[in-house]
Amino acid sequence: MPQQVAPQGPTTGLFVNPAAGRRADFEAACGAEFSTLALLDSADAALASPGLASSDLLVIDLDHFDPELDHAGLARLVAARAGAPTLILCPFANARWLRALMACGPVEYAIAPLGADALREAIRARLGGGPTPAAPPSQREQELDALQALRARVRRALDEGEELEGLAERLCQVLCSWPGVTHAALFYLQPGGDLQLQAQSGERSLNLAKVLGRAERLLQSPLRHAFPGLLAAAGNTIALLDDLDKAGEPALSEALREHGVKMVLALPIPSNGPGTPRGSLCLLFREARNFSRDELDALADIADLAAVGLRMADLNRESEEMLVRVTHLSTLDALTGVANRRHGESLLEQEIKRARRYKLPLALIAFDIDRFKGVNDRYGHPVGDLVLRAVADAAQKLVRASDVLVRAGGEEFQVIAPHTNAIDGLKVAEKLRLAIEATAMPGVDQVTISLGVAQLGEHESADSLTVRVNAALGRAKRAGRNCVELAMG
Repeated sequence: MPQQVAPQGPTTGLFVNPAAGRRADFEAACGAEFSTLALLDSADAALASPGLASSDLLVIDLDHFDPELDHAGLARLVAARAGAPTLILCPFANARWLRALMACGPVEYAIAPLGADALREAIRARLGGGPTPAAPPSQREQELDALQALRARVRRALDEGEELEGLAERLCQVLCSWPGVTHAALFYLQPGGDLQLQAQSGERSLNLAKVLGRAERLLQSPLRHAFPGLLAAAGNTIALLDDLDKAGEPALSEALREHGVKMVLALPIPSNGPGTPRGSLCLLFREARNFSRDELDALADIADLAAVGLRMADLNRESEEMLVRVTHLSTLDALTGVANRRHGESLLEQEIKRARRYKLPLALIAFDIDRFKGVNDRYGHPVGDLVLRAVADAAQKLVRASDVLVRAGGEEFQVIAPHTNAIDGLKVAEKLRLAIEATAMPGVDQVTISLGVAQLGEHESADSLTVRVNAALGRAKRAGRNCVELAMG
C-alpha cells in the first residue's frame, strides 16, 4: 500500500521500487522535496494510484526490477504518464532498460548508484525547472547527423571484408571518429572460449589490457562486474558508466582518469540467436553526457552491424579452414598419413625446378616392403594395413624435415631428398633399411625393405628419374632383398 509522507514542499511525487529498503532510503533522502510522496512497490500499484497523472514527478528506481518479468508493467506505467515528467534511476550495469522505456514515452534518466546528495540534486533539477532543457533542434540534428555518418563509416569498414583482426581494428578506428570518443575497443567472445580484448584504438597511451590486468580470459577478470565492456559482453546489456566512481573500483577509475576518460559506454554485440552475445563495443568519452533514444537506437544499429561483420569474418575463417582441411586431406594418403602419389609427383616436379634453378643436388629414394603379399595372404589385410602404418611411421621419424615421404602405391614408398647427392642418398637409404629391419611390426615376426637410390641428372625429367630409381629398386629385390642399390646414370 502507498505510504504518505508529510508535505514539506509544493510538489507531489510517486516513487516506485519493489524493495522496502530502497523506498525507505528514497524517503529519507528526498521526502522533504515533496509535499506529498507516494511510495509504491510495483508498476501495477502505481497504475492504480489516483495521483499518477497529476503528480509532478514519477520516479522509477529500476534496482530490483527484472527486465524480463517487469518490462511490460513498467512500459505501461511510462506510457500512462502521457509525457508528464518521469525520471528513471537506472543501474549503470543494466542500461538496456533505457532504450526499452524510452520507446514507451518521454523519460529522463539518472545513472545509479547515486548517493543521497546526488539523488536530491537529480530530483531538485527535475522539480525546480521542470524537465532538463532539451538541446536545440539544430544541435540535436547535428548530433544525429554525426551518428548517421558514423553508422555509414562503420558499414563501409565492414563491407571491406577482412579477417577478424583487421576488421576489429578498423571498426575501433572508425568509432573513434565520433565526436567525444577518446578511445574505442572491441571485446570478442571466442567460439568455445573466453572473452578477449580483440582490438582497441584511440588514445595511444591508453592500453585497456594494462588497465584490466589482462587481454584474455576476461570473463574471469576481477573487474568483470565493474568495467562496462566486460559487463555488456557477459550480461548482454548496455552498460553506461557516466561517473567512474560508480563502478566502486578506485584503481580502475584512477587509471581511466589518467587518460582523460570521464564516461564509458558499452553495447553488446548480439549473437545469431538467443544466448551469450558475440562480445561488446566499448566507447570511452572525454566528458559525461546523456543520450537520447535516437542516439541509443543508432548505437544499437552499429552493434548489429558489428555482429554481421564478425559473423562474416567467422564464415570466411571457417571457409578458409575448411579449404585447408580439404586440401590437406586431398594430398595425404588416408592409410599412412604421408603424402599420396599425386601430391608426391607434384612435389617432385617442384623440387626438380628448385634444384635446377639453384644448381643443387636432388636424390630420390624408392623402397617397398619385401614379400608384402605374403603378409596379407598369411595374416590378413588388417595386419597388412598395420604393417604399412608402422613402416611409414618409422620412416617418417628417420627422414629429415626437408625430405618428403610419399606412398607411391600399395607397399611402395618414395623419399624426395632435396640438397642430397647420390652418396648421401645411399646413406639415408641404408639408415632406413636398418631402422625398418629393427622395428617391431604388429602381428608379424619381422619386416624388411629393399631400396633404390637415384640422383637427378642435369637435364633429367621427373618421369626419367622415377624410372631409374625403380630400376635400381628392382635390382635390389633381385639381389636378395633387404639391400640398397644405386641407379645407373
